[in-house]
Amino acid sequence: MKKNIILISALLTLSLANHRCSEDFLDVKGTEFLSTQDLDVLNNNEGAESFITSIYAKFLDWNISSFAWNGISSITTDDADKGSSPGDAGSDKDLLDALTFNATTPSFEDVWKGNYQVINRANQAFFYLPQLTNADAALRDRLIGEAKFLRAFAYFTLVRSFGGVPIVDHVPVAGNEADRVMTLTRKSKEEVYAFIEKDLNDAIAALPNKSSYTGNNIGRASKGAAYALLAKVSLYQKKWQQAVDNANLVTGYSLTPDFGEIYKISGENNAESIFEIQGRGGLNQPGIQQYSQTQGARGAGGWGWGFNTPSQNLVDAYNAEGDTERRNATIIFRNSTLYDGRVVPNTVENPYYNYKAYSSSFTGDDDSDANIRYLRFAEVLLIKAEAMNELGQTSAAIPFLNQVRNRAGLANTTAISQSDVRIAIWKERRLELAFEHDRWFDLVRTGQAASAMAANGKTFIVGKHEVFPIPQSFITEAQGLSSQNNY
Repeated sequence: MKKNIILISALLTLSLANHRCSEDFLDVKGTEFLSTQDLDVLNNNEGAESFITSIYAKFLDWNISSFAWNGISSITTDDADKGSSPGDAGSDKDLLDALTFNATTPSFEDVWKGNYQVINRANQAFFYLPQLTNADAALRDRLIGEAKFLRAFAYFTLVRSFGGVPIVDHVPVAGNEADRVMTLTRKSKEEVYAFIEKDLNDAIAALPNKSSYTGNNIGRASKGAAYALLAKVSLYQKKWQQAVDNANLVTGYSLTPDFGEIYKISGENNAESIFEIQGRGGLNQPGIQQYSQTQGARGAGGWGWGFNTPSQNLVDAYNAEGDTERRNATIIFRNSTLYDGRVVPNTVENPYYNYKAYSSSFTGDDDSDANIRYLRFAEVLLIKAEAMNELGQTSAAIPFLNQVRNRAGLANTTAISQSDVRIAIWKERRLELAFEHDRWFDLVRTGQAASAMAANGKTFIVGKHEVFPIPQSFITEAQGLSSQNNY
């Protein structure tokens, strides 16, 4: 799939994927779009694959992987500042940075809608794929497994961000009251996690190992990706033994010797990579919409909008650990030279920018070739270390932590006690995974948010900010079927 144009057929573009015409907030219009004649056209392997390609394609969109998501998963945290020019609010990025957002803050609606559009496309695939009897049966099984993984991935973003959300497990039928209630009724956080776990277990049974994918299929969801995401889901629920068990089943991966190599084009989908959102740069070649551009250096000699800039707090955290290797691969410094020879002059507006979002070949383009690394083997090692430590297996957990530290050129941890190792692992997650969309959620799940935000000059309100507000548009449409979070 990498380096393949991620576009669905014109037929599917018109009938399934044009969600902007939807009046329903969750974008779950019914199944009446495809006629029997349409299905005849799609009743082959290529037609079956197009349903799943449309799901992957959604992850390239502005409202799911770009400006809004960077805002709520990164700018909110102690790792990042709004950046850009002081007078450019970026729609609402100043509110996210200051933690003064509310239910009408646009970024929340963008991310909510984007992920439900993924869910809708997955549900369309579950409805139509069994009808494509001329397509290879084994291929259809694999494609359904991919759709299960991608739907679980979207729900994991939603439950981490908002807590309990509606579980839409099929394409609703227009005018069906039960389906209307389904789309507008929030389920509990526990129910959503159970739904995610079922999707991932179904995906595991259907998906091949990463090594089975070649050519244009590189980058598709694999069995290892499903196990890794399931381990992460278990970690978030404090199901420590399940986290260890699932992490142990993530096999066939290894750490990239040079940390900085991971984020270059040459490091995409490498031996450490478990799952990435695939971008492709150039004219009419879809990348993640303005993901690189919005985070690029701003000002004279720059190439982007300058948002989501590394904070001084993060720079200090790297320096305190003596972690120059990961610091220099994560942060672009003003008045420095990048790996490709590009000079970042002292005339750009901000002192730091996000190196992990940098595209060398398509630096300022709307669609660049930068991938988003979402699941890496380093994180699996840290999941295993954290879960084992919580199970009281501290001495056995430390070597997994040290593997990640040593790759970064750091000595073995000096932590020995369970409490000290816990803190060391949390610190390691920050330095290893900065700008990979986990910091906010890590702070919340580990109870560090209030103190970490205070150290960065932000006020995290305990009992409120653990989840973001549900978009007010959805609450209004729900007409009492769902209630707002504590906002």
